[in-house]
Parts: sequence; structure tokens; C-alpha cells
Amino acid sequence: MVKRGARAPHILLCGLAVAGLLGAAGCKADTAGGAGNGNGSGSGPGKSAPGGSALAAVDSLTVKGRAPKTGYTREKFGKSWVDTDHNGCGTRDDILKRDLTAETFRAEKGGDCVVTSGKLDDPYTGQQLTYTRGKSTIDIDHAVALSDAWQKGAGQWTTDKRVQFANDPMNLIAADASANRSKGDGDTATWLPPNKGYRCAYVARQVAVKKKYGVWVTAAEKDAMRKQLNTCPNEKLPTS
Repeated sequence: MVKRGARAPHILLCGLAVAGLLGAAGCKADTAGGAGNGNGSGSGPGKSAPGGSALAAVDSLTVKGRAPKTGYTREKFGKSWVDTDHNGCGTRDDILKRDLTAETFRAEKGGDCVVTSGKLDDPYTGQQLTYTRGKSTIDIDHAVALSDAWQKGAGQWTTDKRVQFANDPMNLIAADASANRSKGDGDTATWLPPNKGYRCAYVARQVAVKKKYGVWVTAAEKDAMRKQLNTCPNEKLPTS
């Protein structure tokens, strides 16, 4: 759990009277240690988060406590990998085709839909993985886990909205299965990809998804988002 950084108390600096001169130098408050320098522990977004950045968008997220997981099942978000964009391909294949290179396809469905093999530069681990249909160690991960969303607003949504959320390409990432499963339903406060070079893009995607669907965040999660994005204040908010 990422903890909120403690703020240093103001230190009162008072000038001493100079020998031979009347009066004392003025006093002022030293605010060193306060938030707002863009390099803090996450207690604030910094003095000027750039417009269009993920850091600037963090403040638009609603903060609430995590609701109970009661009633959650995968089926609450519809059948897996529904063809919500009506292109004839399931969502899983759409994401494999988007994220893999050197793909091969089955002849069915026009010969450019069902992915049978390919290579993935895995964003979570930084390794190159080989995809072979039916024998793969590659998952399609929800950047914002379905269970996490359920506990932060999705439990109150319509079924149609949950199905759209579960199949939205913005919320989907082809990634190493082991890393994905270590994440579980963790949020930014409890899990980040082992590949540190991808963390800013990953957190920015979570911010974008939560903003788009109105999924709220916990206070600890919001602080963790700010802490990470303060290291890359120009990281853009994804739009797709």
C-alpha cells in the first residue's frame, strides 16, 4: 500500500537584530517539504500538470471507499470477448491482432481474424513472448480489473455498460499471463508492472478508463497514481 507522504511542519525563520541597527529583520514561513513540486510522494499533482496529461486527469476522478465484492462474477460483465464492434471478430482476437507482430491467421472469417501465432513485446515484463493459439502464456488483461471496477461503481451499472467496459480496447492489454495473474484485481496502489519503463503508460491507461466510465478510486489509489505520474508529468491521457 502506498502511504501518503507526511508534510514537514512550517519552520519559522526570524532574523535577529543586527548590532548597531534598530529593529529586527522580518520573519517568514519556510514551506519546504510541502506538496506541489511535482516530485513528491503523491500528495498533489504538482504546480502545473500539463493539459491533456494523465496527471492532470487524476484530479477529475471521484474518491470513495471500496464497496463490497458481494455479487461479483465474471458473467456480470457478459460473455467473454463479445464482438461489440461488429467486425466479425471476437474482442480477444482484435486485441491480439493489435498488439502482436508477425501474426498468422486461420483461413476462416476472411483469413485475417482468428490469430493462430505471433510475437509480443510484453509490456508488463519487457520480454518478447511467442503466441501459439491453444498453448499460449499470453493473456488479454483488463487494465482496470473487472472485480476492481465492480467494487468501485460497476456493480450499479446496467449490463450493457458492463459488457462495453469488459470489451473496450482502451481497457485491454495483451500481456504475460504470469504477470497478469499476479496482479489479480489490484489497482495502482497495490500492483504495478515489473517493467518500470511501462508504469507511466499503464497508470495513464487506468486513469483514462476510470475517467471514461466513472469508476471511482480510493484515496490510496489516487495518491499512488499521482506519485507515479509525477515522474512523467507529460504522459498523455490515452483516448483509445
